[in-house]
Amino acid sequence: MGRKNNTHVPDFILMGLTDSEEIQLVLFMLFLLIYLVTLLGNAGMILITHLDLQLHTPMYFFLRHLSFLDLSYSTVITPKTLQNLLTSTKYISYTSCFTQMSFFVFLGATECFLLSSMAYDRYVAICNPLHYPVVMSARFCSHLIFGSYMIGFVDSFVNGLCMSRLHFCDSNVIHHFFCDTTPVLALSCTDTHDIEIMIFIVAGSTLTVSLITISVSYVSILSTILKITSTSGKKKAFSTCASHLLGVAIFYGTMIFTYLKPSKSYSLGKDQVASVFYTIVIPMLNPLIYSLRNKEVKNALLRVMRKGEGSGQLK
Repeated sequence: MGRKNNTHVPDFILMGLTDSEEIQLVLFMLFLLIYLVTLLGNAGMILITHLDLQLHTPMYFFLRHLSFLDLSYSTVITPKTLQNLLTSTKYISYTSCFTQMSFFVFLGATECFLLSSMAYDRYVAICNPLHYPVVMSARFCSHLIFGSYMIGFVDSFVNGLCMSRLHFCDSNVIHHFFCDTTPVLALSCTDTHDIEIMIFIVAGSTLTVSLITISVSYVSILSTILKITSTSGKKKAFSTCASHLLGVAIFYGTMIFTYLKPSKSYSLGKDQVASVFYTIVIPMLNPLIYSLRNKEVKNALLRVMRKGEGSGQLK
């Protein structure tokens, strides 16, 4: 009982990625550039899909929310990381740490099921094109978005409930650059076995269910594409889902590598590199993947720019 009197440490220390001041400065410049591109790319995607009427379709409705999630996802992690790279004191308060962790889990789980919704959208568009307007109605798309956010909230709530039972008595040094579940669990002076199992089940279920949904959708899509006789038809069908498939592969690849493995195989260096990739780099890549490979987005950008020039000339 004496140990539990010191359960709530006032703050934690984030060790970051390196102790070298030179490397920290290089990482600061690199991460700042990535963050600015992330803000510009995702905000631009949200703006374009909102302003251009031709992009008011289910696919771009989902893409707008993906950009919002990536923008939020990056903002939860990157600014504090940038601050710590410039300062010698790398403290984060107990409340801020668990708030960051809760938002990280919420946004990550929501993105998993949003990507599943996007895969289902592509499945209906390619496998049942005649029924697409009826199946992917505005009401149904809103329900999919709401469901994604609700699942993210439930995952975050369960994670927060489990982590709130932890007691911290000795070290307050987190060997990571943000408050992730695994390194925070490692600090606890109580038995975390049951909590680890619960978190693993919740996170594993989220990744597995969403991945199965995506896999089934794309198996059906591939089967349909192979039945198309014309080469141009195959290329057109594949191009409609190529960007999403690339985004899914990058996102789930790093997530599975980091989380769906035994805690004993946790490697600080490798896991930090993977964490940098999916918390800082992927939010920047998504708008680039969906815009550079998408003629509709490029054309929409030109139309929005022409409208802006036209309204400017009228004034």
